[in-house]
Amino acid sequence: MARKKHSTMEEEAQIDMTPMLDIVFIMLIFFIVTTSFVKPSGLDYNKPKASQATSKPSANIFIGVSKTGVIMMENRQVDIERVTANVERMLAEAPEAAVLIQADKDALHGVVVKVLDNVKAAGIDKISISAGNE
Repeated sequence: MARKKHSTMEEEAQIDMTPMLDIVFIMLIFFIVTTSFVKPSGLDYNKPKASQATSKPSANIFIGVSKTGVIMMENRQVDIERVTANVERMLAEAPEAAVLIQADKDALHGVVVKVLDNVKAAGIDKISISAGNE
């Protein structure tokens, strides 16, 4: 008895999903690579206005000083004594890093100066202070 080769409807109706998955993975890689990895400071600031303020390229190390004197780095609160150690650690990870200090306009001047001193003590010369130009 001869066997007849039967092809069922299910075998004929299968769709190859490989090209679609390839496209989805390529798009995923594209979006991951093109996303900017900026760390927000974690505090809301009311920046002082400056007539000579200019836009700077993205800095690598963000330090926030609130009006109550709270210092934020990497979305966590840091003591003034630990700023130097944290900046040195970040500098070891990115040797060409620059620092951007975002201070509230009502922040105490002494706290901002201490932060500047601690950043200088860590060995960074490229320091910017964020000011609103509205």
